[in-house]
Amino acid sequence: MPYLTLRDGAELFYKDWGNPDGAIVTFSHGWPLSSDNWESQMMYLGDHGYRVIAHDRRGHGRSSQTWNGNNMDNFVDDLEELFAHLKVKDAVMVGHSHGGGEVTRYLGKHGTGRFKKAVLIGAVPPLMLKTDINTKGTEKSVFDSFREAIMKDRAQFFLDVPSGPFFGFNRPGAQKSEGQIRNWWRQGMNTSCKSAYDSIKDFSETDFTEDLKKIDIPVLVLHGDDDQVVPIEASGLKSAELLPQGKLKIYKGGSHAIHNINVDEVNKDLLDFIKS
Repeated sequence: MPYLTLRDGAELFYKDWGNPDGAIVTFSHGWPLSSDNWESQMMYLGDHGYRVIAHDRRGHGRSSQTWNGNNMDNFVDDLEELFAHLKVKDAVMVGHSHGGGEVTRYLGKHGTGRFKKAVLIGAVPPLMLKTDINTKGTEKSVFDSFREAIMKDRAQFFLDVPSGPFFGFNRPGAQKSEGQIRNWWRQGMNTSCKSAYDSIKDFSETDFTEDLKKIDIPVLVLHGDDDQVVPIEASGLKSAELLPQGKLKIYKGGSHAIHNINVDEVNKDLLDFIKS
């Protein structure tokens, strides 16, 4: 399995699939998951001739479980090292949830030189936390309850999240998938407890407003209007307005995990946007 040794000695696991000579699409996963969460999209685009690259964020999946450095600026510096190693250029960058924040901060900090387009799916920007200015955000007490649940019984918490709000399986008439729940739990439990804990502050309190304003390439924003984890009013709608070349598509009734639930539609939207 391919690993890149980073500047501090940590090892970053990555997948490099598809056509080695094809146009590149990169994927950044959500919390507390891994590159495995992108399998449907990577298989689909790989079959359409693209080179698809995804990593396990440090502390997640098969990457090193570092004690320190579980923060957005460090995460995107890891990405820049990976992209330089793999000679990524003229690519499309895709991110979900926390990974959408990673995409946004990467482009804001390292620029758009390697990328021609980006896609944010159920992404956390511009800011999840409720403040005096960000009145539609989520109360800090909610994120405090996440931290408390991790310390009390992480294994149960990581069953409760996918069984309910993440996939929308708590909605009346939802087609519940035990496989999706177990796969989420597997990925979550492979993430270090320390990184999972630290990342709650990272995805909830990082303000991406200025990063969004800097992004000078087309960005497609895909968001479900029934996203119970990252409500669209505080995220997708605002991001589309702040992006200089933002385009928003709302998935009616869509959950936080539209790329896992509305697979065919998301895959088609990605392909159409990449080819346009």
